Amino acid sequence: MRSVAYIFPIFCSILFAAEPDQAKPEPTPEKPAAEQAEEKPSDKAAPSVKKLADGTMQIGEIIFDPKTRQVRVPCTVNMNEGLLEFAVVHENGKIHESLLITKASAMHLNIAMKLLRYVASEELYAIEKERGVLSDQFPEVEEKVRKAARVNLSIEWQHEGKAKKVPISDWIMHTRTTKPMSADPWVYGGSMMYEGQFVAEQNGDIAAIFVSRGSLFLYPGKDNTNDEMWLANTKRIPPQGTSVFFLIEPTKL
Repeated sequence: MRSVAYIFPIFCSILFAAEPDQAKPEPTPEKPAAEQAEEKPSDKAAPSVKKLADGTMQIGEIIFDPKTRQVRVPCTVNMNEGLLEFAVVHENGKIHESLLITKASAMHLNIAMKLLRYVASEELYAIEKERGVLSDQFPEVEEKVRKAARVNLSIEWQHEGKAKKVPISDWIMHTRTTKPMSADPWVYGGSMMYEGQFVAEQNGDIAAIFVSRGSLFLYPGKDNTNDEMWLANTKRIPPQGTSVFFLIEPTKL
């Protein structure tokens, strides 16, 4: 535990530093930069990571295992019918179009991913042509990074006293074919910093089916740019309000 406590402040300072290719906002003409800096609130205390009795670790609501690299995020079934754009969002996010909702912080989740040595890929984040306007171009990413960024997403819950686990794709189906979504791995994008803010923490986007710039995880398959193509697989999803765990695990690619 001592090693975690030692590296954590350093880790956080690196993780949440502004991206090198993003320009910092210029000070307003009315106030010099020095005066603006004085008005900024002091930095919040770094979130704490603690070791549990079974050897797993916890940050906020999230449990993660250094041995298996599994991450467990407590969620609630939010939709068991209707069109979906997201698999998971924060409860303050776009809940009208998400399969699951969670109280867990996207920032905490990203810290857990980094501590477990997951590699993020920006391959699905469209490049901005200008402020607020996206192009049809995407960052070039090395193949080894693409492979390392693939993760398996699944859901675990209690059913009639027994634990059940299915790929998250099992609860999502295609509107035209009515077949479940492919169980292929998703992409850990890692979200991004924008104007000093961690995007996934601000918008609540955690796992996006319809590609969201800044979501932590993204579906890389066909029809991920059509917001009317994916439905909740009603027959396979338990009632709204059911407590479940959203699981992130490494692939064997």
